[in-house]
Amino acid sequence: MAILSFEGVGIAAMAAAVPHTVINNYSYTDYFPANQVKEVVDKVGVYERRFADADTCSSDLCFDAAERLIADNDIDRNEIDLLVFISQTPDYRMPATSILLQHRLGLKQSCIAFDINLGCAAFCYGLSVVYGMMQSGGIRKVLLLDGETRSKVYSPKDRRSAFIFGDAGVAALIERDEKFERSVFSLNSDGSLGDLIMIKGGGYRHPSSVETLKERVVDEYGNIRNDEQGYMRGGDVFNFVIREVPRDIKRTLEYAGLTTADFDYYVFHQANNFINSYIAKKMKLDTSKIPSTIAKYGNTSSVSVPLTIISELKDNMVGEKRLLLSAFGVGMSWATGIVPFVDCRISDIVEV
Repeated sequence: MAILSFEGVGIAAMAAAVPHTVINNYSYTDYFPANQVKEVVDKVGVYERRFADADTCSSDLCFDAAERLIADNDIDRNEIDLLVFISQTPDYRMPATSILLQHRLGLKQSCIAFDINLGCAAFCYGLSVVYGMMQSGGIRKVLLLDGETRSKVYSPKDRRSAFIFGDAGVAALIERDEKFERSVFSLNSDGSLGDLIMIKGGGYRHPSSVETLKERVVDEYGNIRNDEQGYMRGGDVFNFVIREVPRDIKRTLEYAGLTTADFDYYVFHQANNFINSYIAKKMKLDTSKIPSTIAKYGNTSSVSVPLTIISELKDNMVGEKRLLLSAFGVGMSWATGIVPFVDCRISDIVEV
């Protein structure tokens, strides 16, 4: 267990962008009969999602979110000393998408830029990396960009994943200021479970080929995908989450000397309704403090935690607020964050 603690650093403003194309999950019936679709949709609780078009990448969504953030907060681009881009759906294998965004956003050449390639827990990881770098004293303002276009990497013919994932991008402005009290992050990983959620083909272990792109039936239920589309062993993921996530939250609270009653909101990764309801019940959390976007945006991977804050808490972040963040997924990796906010400025969501 790695627990990190920071003071005097926090999120000053946030913005988000989502594709304009809305997918009604009940109508997503090209490959499955309507009765089966309804059964799956009702179970996972994802009723709508946003899909990027063929020419829109994660970087485009993050760019529009960042431009809205900069405009709404009158940010001097020359004061941005660091840009971090979180995604597992980058523009290219190389160069890093963050560096392309540095140029596209008109940031100075002395701006540090790098990518973080991590799944659903990555927003907490990204915050901890940025907070640590900022405490060195040489960085004034940071753009933390987090974007995913998961609709492009899952097969619409595999019912185990076809109705879950959506696309979005967010931008967060992070600043040093004494008004921000202590943040605490618990970061964890278990690579022995790396095959629970995976895209096997298309990398350098299994390079792209005719075979990796060939669709095939993958199980006794007739689900179809190729090796360059993601798969998820849902039952094993659920067992992992209910075992590890409540335990990690409790350890982090004990370290910080806090209880669940000390938080204004609990923001969970939007995996599915069943998992989050189970965690809330097991932790005896006040469900009125648990915002949710799974119904209208689906699982947007690492974007889901910040998107939920932006979408559901926009009008409730005036003054001092303490949020408990919890995310888990690809890797497997999981994270708990205790994050104070002070008058966080949240922009209206942009449709791209």
